Amino acid sequence: MDAFIEWADTVVWSPALVWLCLGAGLLFTIRAKLVQFSQIPNMIRNLVQGGSSRDGISPFQALTMSLSGRVGAGNIAGVAVAIASGGPGAVMWMWIVALLGAATSFVESTLGQIYKERDPRTGEYRGGPAFYFERVYRHTWAGVPLKIYAWIFAVVSVIALGIFLPGIQTDTMSGALTSAFPALDRWMIGVFLAIVLGIIIIGGVKRIAHFTATVVPIMAIGYIIVALIVLLANASEIPSMLRLIFDSAFGAHAVFGGILGYAVDQGVRRGIYSNEAGQGTGPHAAAATEVSHPAKQGLVQAFAVYIDTLIVCSATAFLILSTGMFQVETDDGVIDHATNLPEGAEAGAPYTQHALDTVFAGAGSIFVAIALTFFAFSTLVYYYYMAETNLTYAMRKVKSTSVQRALLAVLQVVILIVVFYGAMGAEGRAWSIGDIGVGIMAWLNIVGILLIQQPAFKALKDYRAQMKAGKDPQFDPRTLGVRNAEFWEERADAIANGTHPESGPQDSGSGGDGDQPAPVPVR
Repeated sequence: MDAFIEWADTVVWSPALVWLCLGAGLLFTIRAKLVQFSQIPNMIRNLVQGGSSRDGISPFQALTMSLSGRVGAGNIAGVAVAIASGGPGAVMWMWIVALLGAATSFVESTLGQIYKERDPRTGEYRGGPAFYFERVYRHTWAGVPLKIYAWIFAVVSVIALGIFLPGIQTDTMSGALTSAFPALDRWMIGVFLAIVLGIIIIGGVKRIAHFTATVVPIMAIGYIIVALIVLLANASEIPSMLRLIFDSAFGAHAVFGGILGYAVDQGVRRGIYSNEAGQGTGPHAAAATEVSHPAKQGLVQAFAVYIDTLIVCSATAFLILSTGMFQVETDDGVIDHATNLPEGAEAGAPYTQHALDTVFAGAGSIFVAIALTFFAFSTLVYYYYMAETNLTYAMRKVKSTSVQRALLAVLQVVILIVVFYGAMGAEGRAWSIGDIGVGIMAWLNIVGILLIQQPAFKALKDYRAQMKAGKDPQFDPRTLGVRNAEFWEERADAIANGTHPESGPQDSGSGGDGDQPAPVPVR
């Protein structure tokens, strides 16, 4: 089994996928005219403006919900694994994939908003890659093959998010907790996680959104503050640390220059796993949002990539590199071993724990365990939400409500079992299995959005034109020649005939609390 997993990981994460991720990001950056840089003020403005409704969550809730998926074990353990396998240069390639990936995130998230729909069971907004693949060219000959493609993506996503990916989070979390608190057994952690996760996911998207809106900002800010304290304590090491990152990234370092390929591979791989740009996960949160224009949420989700990689991942990388708590080992053996890293320390969370111990003696393991628990658990919550969304799509032809509920119950039971099993320890296979899931989703989504990208750029052009005219952008797809966006067509008609509450007052809010009037469903 181990040999098969390793083979599958190698096939999925071939150099072709690495360059596909980078190439797509570069193409979207050029087509969008550097949207991820020029629109940063509007990213922040759209984040703090806008409220929720009965059917949709607020932009801030969408940001925190997507960050709950992006910010997880990959930001603590994943960064350490990238450095251990690809050297310090992997950090630079994580930054590059984030800067380019922000444009990819804009495209996929804008598409997610354009082609969202209401869940007939709950009335809540749903959307994601499966939805936009099916709808975008439904009126042409490409509609049938794209519908099949959409169904394949939905099924793959349910498997990846419900089975393949949770193991990384729970295995890493359980290992950190048992290291910090030896009295705990892994099975105790598994049972506790399964119970709490079950309570939250049964509550639906609203409970998930409120949970992440509370937890994610607190845990991220606390982690960054602690990282800054350690970095300030090692301020003299910052220049040499940055030089080490840049030299290693481009093959100029005497020791790490020979593993440039590993640096690129690990930087892109861990970058995509962490910030999820192009993976097709961000559009799920984007689609659940109440906004007046799809591009608004595209910008918010692009900003989420920056928060995840340029801030949180960088905090971990600087912790590890400034304290020298790392070693680099490829298939050829250990290349460099920092003398102050304890013998036998495994790549992953232990690197970060030992780095914190240099300033907070004895408290590093405890803090990392707590931070990792919040990071990883919120990621599990978001994984379930995305798996449920794709299962809802895949079973939309099922007419029986009882069958639909039964299938959703099966998904809930399966993910809770996987969470418990992962907490028991995946015997080193968790990262490879997770990489397979991430890689397959990235292949399907990036190839797909390269084929259907045009509506996202029409929406961006429309958004820029309305902003230039001093308007609060409103979206009517018919004026742009965008077809099959029924939600937005109905919304525009409802605004025109006065049966839809104007979105302007909602957009002037500061996050919303769910008590504002909902858009009138026009079915």
